[in-house]
Amino acid sequence: MKKILAFLFLCMLGFGAYIGWNLYGPSVSSPEGKYFYIKTGASYDEVKQALLDKKIIKTAFWFNKVSKRVNYAKNIKPGRYEIKNGSNLINLLKTLKRGWQAPVNFVITKLRTKEDLAARVARYFETDSTTAIRFLLSNDSLAKFHLDTNTVMTAIIPNTYSIKWNTPFNKIFQRLKSEEDKFWTEERRQKAKNKNLSPQQVYTIASIVEEETNKQEDKGLIASVYINRVAKNMRLEADPTVKFAMRNFALKRVLHKHLDYLSPYNTYRNSGFPPGPICTASASTIDAVLNAPETNYIFFVARPDFSGYSNFAETYQQHLIYAKAYQKALDSLFLSKQNKPAQ
Repeated sequence: MKKILAFLFLCMLGFGAYIGWNLYGPSVSSPEGKYFYIKTGASYDEVKQALLDKKIIKTAFWFNKVSKRVNYAKNIKPGRYEIKNGSNLINLLKTLKRGWQAPVNFVITKLRTKEDLAARVARYFETDSTTAIRFLLSNDSLAKFHLDTNTVMTAIIPNTYSIKWNTPFNKIFQRLKSEEDKFWTEERRQKAKNKNLSPQQVYTIASIVEEETNKQEDKGLIASVYINRVAKNMRLEADPTVKFAMRNFALKRVLHKHLDYLSPYNTYRNSGFPPGPICTASASTIDAVLNAPETNYIFFVARPDFSGYSNFAETYQQHLIYAKAYQKALDSLFLSKQNKPAQ
């Protein structure tokens, strides 16, 4: 009798250990890419099947048992979840039921168009590009942010933003706009006012400067050129605005034939600022515009040493001298490439 009881006790211990291992043992595997995504509106069966398909769990039996116990079927939360290799079933279900998401680090660098922004959002989040672009092209949607379809990109300050994967686009945009509002401190607003510019105008100038140079030392000087031109009622005549107007960002040189392109963004044809920015402007470039020195410069052209820096001029005569030197250097470079023996 004692042997039977001992045997039964050992069986119970073994069975308990088996259950314990399935619930608390390292039975969960990390999926490829380490993140598991649950779409909005997903059913319990869809979540379970996805876990099986991605080999996160080996069997549905214990998942069903624990899910029923914790009533997970009625508490499914969409999101992006980091699943660590060797985790256990209890922790997996706790993470999913409580919606402990791994937020997306949404990186924004230079974007030129609303379509670029929509595509980038769709790459990172559950929302699709169609939903995003529909919002960005709707003045009704943008009105509450005091923006329109031309100025909407002034709300985007390039940075890294931590946002949940299943956040709808209007909430994503609201987050970006709130960060832009924080960026425009009273000090920055006062600096813009001192230059007789609105924050949106500063951003638009910064976007042009962003396309003109990557040399931080030159950004404030280039900004001063454009500020001076506006003050003198001159056209900006900024080459990057022509590229933006034509949506031809691969264009290497803006030629005379391009200058008549019909668009409100073509600053060779239109006076004043373009209706909005031509790319996202970095915080450092915006600050370069706000801190632009007071100069008498009206012109600038690339230096003939191809260093990436520019020569600045107060008069057209001086500008011509710099421009001819640069053109001569370009011609020499072109000839040297033509005469170079083929490899």
